Amino acid sequence: MAISSNIIATYRGPGRVMRKLLALGVREDRALAYLMGACLVMFVAQWPKLARQAHISGEELDALLGANLMGFVFVAPLVFYIVAGIARGIGRLLGGSGTGYGARMALFWALLAACPLQLLYGLTSGFIGPGVEATGVYFLWSACFMWFWIGGSLAQERAT
Repeated sequence: MAISSNIIATYRGPGRVMRKLLALGVREDRALAYLMGACLVMFVAQWPKLARQAHISGEELDALLGANLMGFVFVAPLVFYIVAGIARGIGRLLGGSGTGYGARMALFWALLAACPLQLLYGLTSGFIGPGVEATGVYFLWSACFMWFWIGGSLAQERAT
């Protein structure tokens, strides 16, 4: 199934999609591609917000983009690998039967599946600016991301 179809299906049932992804077999290259794709989209989603910030404050847009590129594309993936390891450790403590690969896939897929809302947040904060609208979209993104991650984590921890 295509990634876009899986993203849409994740909004209906994240556990079901995670079980399908895990049934494809252990593929670290796929997990890394999902993570890097999500980080790249999150970086692109910041562009309208950064352009607004540069225009209002007089800062250089290139410097803002460079700092965000470093953070989202080079540092964030390392942090997400650590977070996935911690999540797997918590799952093991709670008696789960998942794997490290499953924990990574649950987190990385949740990030990628929530990217459409991240793009909406970037547009909202860039064109409307900070306020109730941007906060609402950020809350919606956070809630969906957590739902996807928890649903995927539970599915992979219960897998045999």
